[in-house]
Amino acid sequence: MNIGFIAHDAKKTLMQNFCIAYRGILAKHSLFATGTTGRMIEEACGLNVYKYLAGHVGGVQQITTQIEQNDLDMLIFLCDPLTPKRHEPNIKHLMYICDMHTIPLATNLATAEMLVKSMDRGELDWREAYRKEE
Repeated sequence: MNIGFIAHDAKKTLMQNFCIAYRGILAKHSLFATGTTGRMIEEACGLNVYKYLAGHVGGVQQITTQIEQNDLDMLIFLCDPLTPKRHEPNIKHLMYICDMHTIPLATNLATAEMLVKSMDRGELDWREAYRKEE
């Protein structure tokens, strides 16, 4: 599966820790991320991550395009609802795009863990069939 990662600045360390914890599962899949988040995942876990531009200079738009082209199967976007910055990605727009294209989306650690564990059990294999129908 193709998994996307975005993290607000205050959640980047949490994203690293999440990826360390689930490294064994994530290593079986193709990973995509905005620039800084991807670099931090690679440094912490040694996983290969295709890195787009930094989120505020176009990386979020690149991931959005990947969703719109049905090339992403899941998005983990760890948000910081307490200190969003003007230049950081707009979660409402990404939620809309994910809903429009039936892409599972996690915006917090609990949901991210559920999605990754479900993926590992094969419960998201429907994405493969869905991708072929598009």
